[in-house]
Amino acid sequence: MKRDLSSLLQPRHIAVIGGGAWCEQVLRRARDMGFGGDIWPVHPRGGVRAGIPVYSRLEDLPAPPDATFIGINRHATIEAIAVLNAMGAGGAVCFASGFSEASAEDSSGVGLQAQLLNAAGDMPILGPNCYGFINALDGMLLWPDQHGCKRVEKGVAILTQSSNIAINLSMQTRALPIAYLITCGNMAQTSQAEIANAMLDDPRVSAIGLHIEGFSDLRGWEALAAKAVEKGVPLLALKVGRSSQAQAATISHTASLAGGDAGANALLERLGIARLNSLPAFLEALKLAHVIGPLASNRIASISCSGGEASLMADMALAHGIEFPPLGAHQKTALADALGPMVALANPLDYHTYIWRDTKAMTRAWAAIVDPAIALTTIIVDYPRADICDASDWQCATDAAINVRAQTGANIAVVASLPELMPEAIAQELISAGVVPLSGLDEALAAIAACGSLAGEANDPLLLPGGEREAIMLSEAEAKSRLAQFGLEVPAKKSGTNPAHLSKDLTFPLVLKGQGFAHKTEAGAVALNLSNVQEVTQAAANMDTDSFLLEEMITGGVAELLVGVTRDPAHGFVLTLAAGGTLTELLEDKVSLLIPSTPKALKKALTRLKIYKLLRGFRNAPGADIPAILDAIDAIQTYVLANAERVEEVEVNPLICTPSRAVAVDALIREAPAND
Repeated sequence: MKRDLSSLLQPRHIAVIGGGAWCEQVLRRARDMGFGGDIWPVHPRGGVRAGIPVYSRLEDLPAPPDATFIGINRHATIEAIAVLNAMGAGGAVCFASGFSEASAEDSSGVGLQAQLLNAAGDMPILGPNCYGFINALDGMLLWPDQHGCKRVEKGVAILTQSSNIAINLSMQTRALPIAYLITCGNMAQTSQAEIANAMLDDPRVSAIGLHIEGFSDLRGWEALAAKAVEKGVPLLALKVGRSSQAQAATISHTASLAGGDAGANALLERLGIARLNSLPAFLEALKLAHVIGPLASNRIASISCSGGEASLMADMALAHGIEFPPLGAHQKTALADALGPMVALANPLDYHTYIWRDTKAMTRAWAAIVDPAIALTTIIVDYPRADICDASDWQCATDAAINVRAQTGANIAVVASLPELMPEAIAQELISAGVVPLSGLDEALAAIAACGSLAGEANDPLLLPGGEREAIMLSEAEAKSRLAQFGLEVPAKKSGTNPAHLSKDLTFPLVLKGQGFAHKTEAGAVALNLSNVQEVTQAAANMDTDSFLLEEMITGGVAELLVGVTRDPAHGFVLTLAAGGTLTELLEDKVSLLIPSTPKALKKALTRLKIYKLLRGFRNAPGADIPAILDAIDAIQTYVLANAERVEEVEVNPLICTPSRAVAVDALIREAPAND
């Protein structure tokens, strides 16, 4: 078990190994940040660096350092790590690159990384190939470059895999208080999940932002999510990159639907980690989480003094799934009293400018729209450029927003439609009063949507993907037989080489399929609605195969679904529900979860499909048997759970959904042979 990370991230004394400009920067910036502990430079030549006496050897230090920045080449880094570990040091930042992240260019990198890990033992290390960290709470850093962090008493922790992105985020002028900025590098030993877990132990951390390139240690992420819920600390992610599954050549429709980011999305949603798609939205969501925390819902109110702004707000919110509940009778009465008869009362609200500069009247009007059913009340205010305009005329808006927050205790945000029209000084004033300043309308809406979706579902532990396997494709008949054993309903069927003989004891109409094709429709190996033996025989003659599957034709379908599972090496087993049939990829109506998923989660996922309207019964047409559909999905999931060590892919497409049944009329399984 690794030593606790707290010594590394909250040190009393630090060491800096190396003599280059990077190490000089670390020394100066640690001193300039106001670090009150000991700073010990280490270099064989001794002397003085940044006005601080230099030790010639690590062994000469007065005590084992809590945290050490190692700014020397990769081979020497391994030697230094071994000495620090033997001393009982608290941890180290490995600045050097050329380890496993460079294996494509230098095959020795993997071996050097193994040596590094062996040298570290149970001593935690960040990196290699990372800048280190900034602890702005305690005025402490191991950081070799410029940064924009300032001392704070409370704030968010941001963890990135990219040092450059970390620098850029530190330079934000959005009044977001950053408590910790930590770069993870290639995470040879200490993962993002572990570092974030340590952040949860600091009560001064209000939210955690994670810039994620890829996942490892799924159990660690599950533990992090559970602890974050227990501590009440929101987790937000900026996920980039693609899983290795996206590049794998697969034969099913499911793989094309669930490839790429589907597994990452499903994992983040399962863990209750909100996902953002841009750096500005990421920062705004962290700011909202810092000031307010998770929002109870995506239902908000919007107030502006322009009909154009009100319309823009309503239109842009559609893309983020944000709702504007109609005003209730009590809200309309209070607003009418505050605004008079000339204002149309609606949400979003254009309150006009009749009451501008009257802080008391503005407070009264804005407070009138506050309601317990609304998760956040937003007030659109764009402050003029202070360099060429007089911004004092907008102080009334700042004061009114602060007054509304104080009087109602409700969640209040002031939103600038353009990011540059929210001055940092104003934003800081608002945050001090418990009001969220949001910079940019689209960024604000993305942040609101994220903070309104932070609640994860209670689930059993993820089914881990296991190792690579040599999978073979089963015949359709065999795939259906196996799935039927777990409760999936399949058509009455027979398989063999004589189609005319197979039709005996089956009820027409029938479907004839040629076996041995990955995509039978494209190969002309499917014949539908065969009403007699002669039609069966003729259809068989037109197929380029001598192996057939003959089965009852399912009629009366309300809709067709795809239910599939792929083994995703990065995220587990991805269960995909989608509009089925031959146009599955074209329709792109899909949702993905991870196995195992609860009945509640399966039902919720099903309702998110556009095709769900058909399943419920559209325009007085009969609906499908929803319980039967859910039973079919669960049967497929149960099969995967029972055969996880072998399964690579499972697909049922289509699952024909009728008013009384859910029948798998086509099935595919790829899995490794059983070890008898």
